[in-house]
Amino acid sequence: ERVLAAVFKALNDHHVLLEGALLKPNMVTHGSDCPKPASHEEIAFYTVRSLKRTVPPALPGVMFLSGGQSEEDASLNLNEMNKMGPHPFQLSFSYGRALQASCLKAWKGVPENKAKAQQVLMERARANGEAQLGKYGGGAGGAAAASSLFEKRYVY
Repeated sequence: ERVLAAVFKALNDHHVLLEGALLKPNMVTHGSDCPKPASHEEIAFYTVRSLKRTVPPALPGVMFLSGGQSEEDASLNLNEMNKMGPHPFQLSFSYGRALQASCLKAWKGVPENKAKAQQVLMERARANGEAQLGKYGGGAGGAAAASSLFEKRYVY
């Protein structure tokens, strides 16, 4: 919360028009070495609480990064947050790995796998679209979507 408060103070100090901005944070999740992972409901609760305490309602949207979560966990966590709504801003996604990983695994760089890869991508995009509305039931993508995308000491 201190980081978000500092971000919005700096934006205010520099006269940034919040109505024309979006925030792209990670969700509030447990640490990678935590012996008892947080539930989707806990992640949603603490993430939304932090946002409501610090993000001005003039901001139109919060677009979450997946932060190394599995595709399925990222979708389920977003879904739980949106089930808690309405919120003063839209809660949506800006996933990279958590949108593409299963698609790339299905494609494998082989032209013959193009249709399957497109199908997998559409399934994940549909899941995230439903999660943005708080209507995702889970289960899209099977085992590949449940694989963690976290990489220890990942460097951008």
